[in-house]
Amino acid sequence: MSNEKISILLAEDDRNLGNLLREYLDAKSFHVRLAVNGKEAYDLFSKEKFDLCLLDVMMPVKDGITLAREIRAADNNIPIVFLTAKSMKEDAIEGFTAGADDYITKPFSMEELLLRITAILRRVKNQTLKQSEQSEFKIGKYKFNSKDRTLEMKSNVAELTTKESDLLKLLCLNSNDVLDRNFALRSVWQNDSYFSARSMDVYIAKLRKYLKEDPKVEILNIHGRGFKLLTGN
Repeated sequence: MSNEKISILLAEDDRNLGNLLREYLDAKSFHVRLAVNGKEAYDLFSKEKFDLCLLDVMMPVKDGITLAREIRAADNNIPIVFLTAKSMKEDAIEGFTAGADDYITKPFSMEELLLRITAILRRVKNQTLKQSEQSEFKIGKYKFNSKDRTLEMKSNVAELTTKESDLLKLLCLNSNDVLDRNFALRSVWQNDSYFSARSMDVYIAKLRKYLKEDPKVEILNIHGRGFKLLTGN
């Protein structure tokens, strides 16, 4: 994936680490803007266009979690990666609840950070391209048309709601692979709040009922990550 024009917002209050990260990513042809606190970072975010945010969790003036929530409120899709010295499960959960796409614990290698960034940007690009294309899918013995919002098996045709159809389309586009939970929430519900997450679980249960007639078709929960649609195809 070409990273020639990719712009990164880096929020890191440790100036030495911030400058080190900026110099490394600049050398890899990224364009990096460094902020030393959450307020400065949000000011930059408000004025410029970025493709990805790297946010330290513990920062003065405004912490990374608060900053991430503000960024996510303004942009549902921009990837957010947290940089933190903390490794507690609760902190990771709080980060993902705030809209993080990934979480990397200090100390980390530059190579690991680059791999994470590249993987996230590739996934976002692929999912964006897929969303604008295919509308007809084969799910085991079922035929699904996302434009008509119909799920057909033999002579039985179920008419899906908009959310059911949108969620099933995302699952189909990532069939036999993991659909990221936060990406699905932001794509279908436009936010990743606790209540939206509970709502999505209800819709997943509804889709399972629609698809229950084919034993080879299954929607799996992938703990801590999302869902996987097994199509049997």
